[in-house]
Amino acid sequence: MLEYCSTRRKKSNPINVNFSHAILNPIAEYGGLYAPSEIPLFSENCLNSMISLSYDELAIYILNKFGVDIPNEVIQNSLQCYDLFDYSYNPVPIVKLYENIYVAELWHGPTRSFKDMALQAFPYLLSNLATKFDKKYIIAVATSGDTGPAALEGFKDLPSTKIICYYPLEGTSSIQAEQMQKAQGANTKVFGVNTDFDGLQKELKDMLKSSTINEYLKYKGYELSAANSVNFGRIVFQVVYHFCSYFKMLKLKELKFGDSIDYIIPSGNFGNALAAFYAKMMGLPIGKIILASNENNILSDFVNRGIYDLTKRNIKKTIAPAMDILISSNIERLLFHLFGDERTFELMKNLDEKKYFELNFNEMKVIQYIFSADYATEDEIRSTIKNVYYSYNYLIDPHTATAFVVRDKCELSYKSVIFSTAEWTKFPELIADVFNCGSSFNSIRDKLRVDIPFQIKNLQDLDIIHSSIINSFDMKKVLLEFCNE
Repeated sequence: MLEYCSTRRKKSNPINVNFSHAILNPIAEYGGLYAPSEIPLFSENCLNSMISLSYDELAIYILNKFGVDIPNEVIQNSLQCYDLFDYSYNPVPIVKLYENIYVAELWHGPTRSFKDMALQAFPYLLSNLATKFDKKYIIAVATSGDTGPAALEGFKDLPSTKIICYYPLEGTSSIQAEQMQKAQGANTKVFGVNTDFDGLQKELKDMLKSSTINEYLKYKGYELSAANSVNFGRIVFQVVYHFCSYFKMLKLKELKFGDSIDYIIPSGNFGNALAAFYAKMMGLPIGKIILASNENNILSDFVNRGIYDLTKRNIKKTIAPAMDILISSNIERLLFHLFGDERTFELMKNLDEKKYFELNFNEMKVIQYIFSADYATEDEIRSTIKNVYYSYNYLIDPHTATAFVVRDKCELSYKSVIFSTAEWTKFPELIADVFNCGSSFNSIRDKLRVDIPFQIKNLQDLDIIHSSIINSFDMKKVLLEFCNE
């Protein structure tokens, strides 16, 4: 069965672990992340046989190939979460906007973002494992806006778990913050933090690695894990919808089997793009994986110049806040698969200590063979939201807008799928500003003739439960206090 190993190594004989260990303990040797020791490969015949599978059947098949050492019955139970999506039989609809322009809508779950695709299923697996091993887990989450609401909903009242969520106080939309502040569940705790997402993510990784914190939690009867995409349990569920999207294009007769198609992916922490990379390496006929960023364009620099440079950069607060990230954690897994664990150790050591690393020429060409990248300015995002609506009667959020901008910049004239990562309802103030209408949902609905999903309507009737605000140096303190409640 496929095993998992650390992305970083500086000695022989790496320690391999099973999937269960990797998701319960997401930080590996030398501060690395767990990644599959090899990427499973599907033959053409195998891919052809997968086309007719339902989404649940496809998920079970792919998870088994990734060595998920959990009974199929448990996996099947976790996938029942998709029954609560807008279309239980079709959790990822494909919309054809125009000739050669297709959109995979990933946001039909309870919190209206693509994070629901993994974070409504994955928590059930972790909770099941915790109960199986007679352990209790505190799940820590750092969010740039969408992971938090999805994780809080996914772990809500699950046995053997508590979840603590940290969000950047001025770094999310009002609806994203409201979703977290009003999160239900007796096992949830949420804090707004006076820092940016990179600050949150650094503190989270430090807590996961801290022997002092982990020993104290064990003394109190808890283990510590994470729901961020540092946890491979997130990534494996995301691989599924990349296969599903291609197969759906075949069923719609928009592709012939074996035809290549480009995927355009709004990218912040690189988890969604990494899942597309796995799908491509497994044999799915993806052409280029095209990364779309906002003005925090660290990923386009990485792809186009082979440089990851944090020395003179600070996070810009933008109207696409889920991408206000400079340290994209999942780049580490990509480096591991392409260049090996020793080279990854060297590059990540440079990034940790010098805030900089640079690929050599051959490494950069390998990256550019698989990926392209560009970014959208604030003005481009605004104008694109307006243009897409008036051209196609289709309302998009600012992150999806970056993908439309980059598609135009890349001058793609052939078929491509844009992965829409959030519903417009997460950003009502921006939509109201772009279209010059009142910021209430009713005003937007009346002017643009769009529906408001019940999940957003119901949110307005809930009370704020979590209103605490802390500084980043208090994140460890409130975590430890949480285990005593």
